Amino acid sequence: MSDLDLNLLVALDALLRERSVSVAARRLGLSTSAMSRTLSRLRAALGDPILVPAGRGMVATPHALAIAEDVHSLKDAVETVLSPPSSVEIREVRRDFTIRANEAFVLIFAAGLSAAVANAAPGIRLRFAPRSDKDVQSLRDAAVDLDIGVLPTESGELRCQTLFADRYVGLARAGHPIFDADEITVENYTAWGHVLFSPHADFTGPVDRALAELGVCRDVRLIVPSFPAVIAVAAASDLIGAIPNSYRQSAATSQIRTFELPVAVSGFDIVQAWHPRMDVDPVHRWLRALIFETFKSMN
Repeated sequence: MSDLDLNLLVALDALLRERSVSVAARRLGLSTSAMSRTLSRLRAALGDPILVPAGRGMVATPHALAIAEDVHSLKDAVETVLSPPSSVEIREVRRDFTIRANEAFVLIFAAGLSAAVANAAPGIRLRFAPRSDKDVQSLRDAAVDLDIGVLPTESGELRCQTLFADRYVGLARAGHPIFDADEITVENYTAWGHVLFSPHADFTGPVDRALAELGVCRDVRLIVPSFPAVIAVAAASDLIGAIPNSYRQSAATSQIRTFELPVAVSGFDIVQAWHPRMDVDPVHRWLRALIFETFKSMN
């Protein structure tokens, strides 16, 4: 049976169902002669006549009768395996998804995303994982389903979709002397000490690079591991910070004021990234679409 192919399996099922070469041929859109040749191949492969003449019709052999239901089940199983993913009833799905995102993103957006998912698909649960590890392997292995944030460095093999464009704004505690001036300029901005979020414990960031193009620098006094920490430090000191504009909501308290930076700092896109192996998975596609629409409605 080394030369048995899937077309033979389909033909065998049709022959056993119809017990007629001509009817089976019409069912599969073949000529009667082509089906006769296929029957000959099946007889040789199985070592059994399968169908034999009986009056004006044909009857199945005992072996053919014995395997008929198995053949039909196998044919259906193969068609299922080789068909595109079927549509799903999303409210009936029971599945967990792991989303990799930084702490600030989780603090600001996790509750809203969870509510949107629960409203449409109560059987789907979200698990947020820290973004300290941005390797592609986790997406390849499906340990992480989606990576949300700035485009990963090793993004060549990933699929990415922009959720929204972001930019930096400054912030300081309410009542900070920097707000006494009519305008926040480069001069009074750089006159104060600063707190900086840096994933690599660097004392320079996008704001410093923009200031350097003007030939000036600021006095970074403190590095912290997250934007929420920038907000907390700025609220409790005279240090000035910078956060993404999308985090303004979390800084909207009586203790903090935000302001436009006095220097042009490049913006950046927040994307959702996934591995191509999940492209056509219907539930994964649904989740990506829901996340995209959720952020689209927020902008």
